[in-house]
Amino acid sequence: MPDMFELAMPWWEFVLRAVVVYFILLAMLRMSGKRTVGQFTPFDLVVVVLLGSAVQNSLIGEDFSLPGGLLLAATLIACNWVVGFASARSRRVEKLVEGSPVLLARDGVMFEPVLRAQNISRKDIEEALRDSGLPDITGAALVTLEVDGTITVVPRSDGSR
Repeated sequence: MPDMFELAMPWWEFVLRAVVVYFILLAMLRMSGKRTVGQFTPFDLVVVVLLGSAVQNSLIGEDFSLPGGLLLAATLIACNWVVGFASARSRRVEKLVEGSPVLLARDGVMFEPVLRAQNISRKDIEEALRDSGLPDITGAALVTLEVDGTITVVPRSDGSR
């Protein structure tokens, strides 16, 4: 039985594995769309848990030591800090990591091709409209899918509801 304080591979391999897995997962999540990371449904939670399980062996290999786990955790936190730091200081990095808001509707007209491309259902739009106090799309000046996956509704200023 291995010692709980003995690493099964060199320390730098833990760091390299964590950095590679972090950035590949970040890219995969970005490609999956804003709604993947926005509002969690039970299905989304299952996907997140399974993702963690799926990449576990890529991270730890054959190592089950305490220092190995702590080194991985520290590396992942450092990666997250570096990405946050770079995003806060560079619009280009921020746009690459977080994306940009997407216009889903304007002046009461939904953009169906955009809804399909962003995997947004009419039901999602209708829910956002109700949350904004609007009975239907005709009262919306703008409907936007934000970078965090939420849908923002700006009511028309002319009072048409």
